[in-house]
Amino acid sequence: MTEKVLLSVQDLKRHFDIGHGQTLKAVDGISFDIVKGETFGLVGESGCGKSTAGRTILGLYNRTDGKVLFEDKDVHEMSDKERTGYLKKMQMIFQDPYASLNPRSTVFEIIAEPMEIHKLYKKEELKSRVYELLEDVGLNRDHANRYPHEFSGGQRQRIGIARALALDPEFIIADEPISALDVSVQAQVVKLLQRLQKEKNLTYLFIAHDLSMVKYISDRIGVMYLGHMVELTTSNQLYEDPLHPYTQALLSAIPIPDPDIEESRERILLQGELPSPINPPSGCVFRTRCAHAMSICAEKKPVWKEQEPGHFVGCHLYN
Repeated sequence: MTEKVLLSVQDLKRHFDIGHGQTLKAVDGISFDIVKGETFGLVGESGCGKSTAGRTILGLYNRTDGKVLFEDKDVHEMSDKERTGYLKKMQMIFQDPYASLNPRSTVFEIIAEPMEIHKLYKKEELKSRVYELLEDVGLNRDHANRYPHEFSGGQRQRIGIARALALDPEFIIADEPISALDVSVQAQVVKLLQRLQKEKNLTYLFIAHDLSMVKYISDRIGVMYLGHMVELTTSNQLYEDPLHPYTQALLSAIPIPDPDIEESRERILLQGELPSPINPPSGCVFRTRCAHAMSICAEKKPVWKEQEPGHFVGCHLYN
């Protein structure tokens, strides 16, 4: 893996005006870099803003503030012509394979559509390319003339992956690509993504809430809570030495496949409900559920700092 930064997210914010003078702060100032060739995991509870972050990075949502630099160019300041080229390099795999595929289109039409829009191939070349993509994801050319409803969930997600690969992208945002699949199929799809990454030199932003699967596929992991990044480090370091109380709680919830260890270990239970991003707590947004909360946590937002080489955390315990 080279050390070239492919994507740089700098103090990114995405707020939604929901009327009556209220603002939903879905993403409220997150920063991280993704190095070319790596898989960067982005995790957190439902509602933490991770999927909104992915869509804002891609440009499906306009940013409220901050920068998204792809190959040193700000995605949200590109001209229409530049954006067309950028979209060829950056694609998304969506969470729900049932909703993300047009039920009225054949598999061939679904995969061919982005290539037709960008006028990449003539008719016979296009057909060969679609067949090649189907084989890349573990399907075959006989599947090309079928409709999405004729496939299982895992097969539909493979079709979605083939569509994402159609324009030969460099970077793929995988937005919870396995959460809607059976457990028996999840590992197959993750292994497919890993194989494709090696074969095609892809870079991934892998968004998920399942920390055990994120560890398996990711080089580095960022942990989000209520629109904020609270911790970021390598996959191994996060699991061996989590610093933020929220990360510690998430990791304690992962079951260990050893009944003796599982029965004796201590589970960290978070108190209370996840606060609303419409009216987040003052200071540290996690303080209302944190067993280590101090008076300063209500007064000041913690500083995002590098506590150890490559290990960043935003918590007053380390400020």
